Parts: sequence; structure tokens; C-alpha cells
Amino acid sequence: MKSKQLFFNAALMAVTASILFVACSKSTSTDVNAPAATQQSVSLFLTDGPGVFNNVYLDIKSVEVLVDTSKNTRDHDRCNWDSLGKKPPLAPDSTFFVWSNLNVPAGVYDLLQLRNGVDTLLSTANISKGSIRLIRINLGTANYIIKDSVKYTLNIPPNTPSFILIKLGGGEWEHIGINSYRLWLDFDVARSIIFYNNAYYLVPFLRPFLPSQTGTVYGNLAPKDAFPEVVRVFSTTDTAMALPNRDGNFLVRGLKDGTYSVWIHSLRADSLGIAIQPYKDTTISNVVVKNANTVFVGNITLHK
Repeated sequence: MKSKQLFFNAALMAVTASILFVACSKSTSTDVNAPAATQQSVSLFLTDGPGVFNNVYLDIKSVEVLVDTSKNTRDHDRCNWDSLGKKPPLAPDSTFFVWSNLNVPAGVYDLLQLRNGVDTLLSTANISKGSIRLIRINLGTANYIIKDSVKYTLNIPPNTPSFILIKLGGGEWEHIGINSYRLWLDFDVARSIIFYNNAYYLVPFLRPFLPSQTGTVYGNLAPKDAFPEVVRVFSTTDTAMALPNRDGNFLVRGLKDGTYSVWIHSLRADSLGIAIQPYKDTTISNVVVKNANTVFVGNITLHK
């Protein structure tokens, strides 16, 4: 019972570091018809840090952002963002915070189609000017995965909300023009799906990043009969994952400055999942990511 409680407590952990509570103004107003002079244009992209599944389908109903329209968003750094993310009732002193809908098309998105540098533009929308402090992804019930050609429901843990809350510092978005900004969200599937008690659960782990400000590692794997491979790029402070395409190409983006290792695990299996013709694990060390560079780790041949 204790281990079960620990699991569901973990599901409640924030996507980013927790923030201490102090009293703070609240609002759930939306101002989609504000004059152009008071607006900013934002573009939100979604990409995937994959897991070892055939498909991962996420039922996205809508995406909203909470904008701090005050002159200095730092004044609100100690707000209870988890409470704000629940969209509580309007407060009479609501002054600075405005919820805006990004008008993302509702639908079921296959996250594993967004690997190896592939993105989907969720939305470009005009919203109130200010610092975006929260992104809220509202989920439906049609969440599921396909693993070894079998469909499994992707459950939301009990007593957890049916939305994903991403907390921002306010300065993550890339300025690309007059009152125009963009941001990428990396949905880390490997960390976000947990198998527990014979069921799969969604414990979302997302991180915002900008390709222009983070590094990229890519390479090619052979032979083809070694598939599927899992490629993990890790340092002491950062970890990312990739699944090669049919040609053996893999790419990992959004890496912070640091010295990484690239670990490649390959094991061929038959239709029953029994390992046959195993290939040896391969590790490439001392891969240096610095100043948003792109690093090619080579054409890598795996051996039995």
C-alpha cells in the first residue's frame, strides 16, 4: 500500500521545480479580442523524446496559457503556480493574470510521429502581451499506447487532474519578430509512461526548449537487422532519448551545454518478444555540447 501511495505521489510532481507559496492575485479571464497593440503572437511546437512503443496517442482537447501582464513578472516568482493552474474562481483583485486559449485543434496526436527532429505546430495565436508563466494542456479520455501491436489504455493516475501543467520563468520564448515569439515542448515519453500493477499510467514529463539555444546530437546506426535500438544521450545533469528511423538515423535536440555519453542498446526479438541475435551495447563518450552546436557522432556499426 505504501509503494502504491508513493507512486501516485510521484505523479503529482510538477514538470518543473516547485515554487514556494505566497498570496497572489488570480484570474481566469480571457481577452482574445484585445486590440492588436496590446497583443503578442506566440507559436507553440510539440516534439517527442520517444519511448519504446509502436504508438503513443495523446488526446489533446485544448491548450491554454497564463499571461502575467504586469511590468515585472519577477514580482510574482513566489506565487503558487500549481493553484493558479487549477483555474480557481475569479478574485476581485485580479489585475495582472490573464488566461488565453491558443486555439489548438482538438484531436488525438501520435507523439511517436514527432521523433528525430520532427515537430508539429500546435498553434499560432494572438494573446495578451506579457510574460507567459503557465502552459496548461487539457486532456481527454482517449489516451492509449500501442506496444507490440497490442492496444493499452494510458491511464491518468487517480486523484490527479486531467491536464498537464508546465511552469515557466517567463523568459523561455524565442523572440522572432515584432511582438512575435515561439517555443518548443519536448514530451519525454520514456519518462512519462509508467507500467504499474499491470497497467500503463501517464505521468507527464515535458521540458521547454529552443533549438537555437540548445545543442543537437545525431548519427547513423547499422546494420538494419539490429533494430530496434534505443539511443540514450546523457550527462550528469541531462538525459534525452531517441529511436532511429528505418534508415538508422537518429537525432536528439534540446541539450544543454555539457559533456555527454551516447549509449546504444540493440536487441532483435521475434514475434513473441524473445531475444534473438543480440547485438552488443555501444557507448560513445566525451561528446561535447557547447554554444548550441550540432555534433555528428558518426556512422556506427553494431556488433554481435
